[in-house]
Amino acid sequence: MYKRILVPVDGSKTSDAALDQAAGLAKEQKADLRVIYVVDEASIVAGSEYGDMIGVEKTQVDIGKRVLEKAKGLYPQAETQILETDRVGQKISDAIVRDAESWKADLIVSGTHGRTGLSHLLMGSVAEGIVRASKVPVLLVKGS
Repeated sequence: MYKRILVPVDGSKTSDAALDQAAGLAKEQKADLRVIYVVDEASIVAGSEYGDMIGVEKTQVDIGKRVLEKAKGLYPQAETQILETDRVGQKISDAIVRDAESWKADLIVSGTHGRTGLSHLLMGSVAEGIVRASKVPVLLVKGS
C-alpha cells in the first residue's frame, strides 16, 4: 500500500516512537523510508542574540547528525537528510511537507506531543501544520 514513507525526527521520545512506527510500516510494506531532521532558521536567528549565528547553526546541525545516526542504527536501509527552513518565518511543517512532495512520499509519519491550551497556543504544533498542508496521508503517533 505505501511505497515511500517519510518521518521527521527531532530526537525526542515522541519522534522516536514515530520512527519506530514508520520503520515497522516500512518493513511490513517493503517501503522506502526517509528520515529527516529540520534545522530551523528562526531559532538560529533568535539564538544569535546570545552568540554567533554560525555557532548556533553548527550546534543544530551536529544535533541533527546525531539524531539521524541513531535513526540509521534502527533502520539501516533508511535514507537520511538534514534540511533547513529556507527562510526566516518558514514553518518547520512547511519544510517537511515540501520535502515529502519532492521525494514523492505517499505517507508521512510524525510524532505529536499532544500539547493543549496555552502551551499549544504559544508553541504551535508542527504535527498540526503537517496535517493541514500535506496532500498525502499523515499518521500521527502520540507521545507518552
